[in-house]
Parts: sequence; C-alpha cells; structure tokens
Amino acid sequence: MYWRIGSAYRKRPAEVNKAAFYGIVQEGPPPGLLAFDGDTAVGWCQLSSRDSLPWLDRTPNLKRLDDLPVWCISCLYVRKGYRKQGVTSALIREALNAARNVGVPALEACPLDGDLTSSSS
Repeated sequence: MYWRIGSAYRKRPAEVNKAAFYGIVQEGPPPGLLAFDGDTAVGWCQLSSRDSLPWLDRTPNLKRLDDLPVWCISCLYVRKGYRKQGVTSALIREALNAARNVGVPALEACPLDGDLTSSSS
C-alpha cells in the first residue's frame, strides 16, 4: 500500500489500510501474488503496473525513465519462519512469468537497503 498512497500509509490505522487494500483486491486486477505452504500464506509480492503506483514518481530516485508501460515489483514480504528457504526467489520467478504471460514489455523492482530502511517485520 505504501507505493500507492505514500507516507499516509504509516500515519493511518492498520484497519484503514487493510480496508483500502481489500477494496483494491475486490476491484481488480489482482495487485500481486501470494506464496502458500498448504493453507498458510507465507509470502507476498506486489506486482502491478507502474501507473497504479503513483508515489514512485514522487520519489526522486525512482522516477520513471521513459514512457514504456512497465510493471513493477514494489513490495516483497516473507513470513518469519519461512525466510531463507527460496520463497522470495519463487515469488520473483512467478512475477516474471505473470508479467510475460500478459505481454508486459519490462518489469522493474524497487529494492530497499534493509540497513537503511525500516521493514515490516
């Protein structure tokens, strides 16, 4: 949600963010991919068109370079206890496949340095 609404994400109650994200899921298209271990969701990868993530263009070092209709991996999360087991690699691989399957011309990612940026864990 952060890349969709910016810093307001951290200022709003969690329930408000959950409700907003639920609305995004209901409206479609799907905003990303989930990884499961049985019935348990263990990983998340936000995969969406760059146009649906307006906050990226308001961040100086993440502004778009051209008009190519790229998609973006802007968020990855793996549940504690499942990290360092290949979940992130599997999510990235499936994101690439999903983008290819719908003819996306380019896919970009927005990695953050965990030593410099707070995480959600």
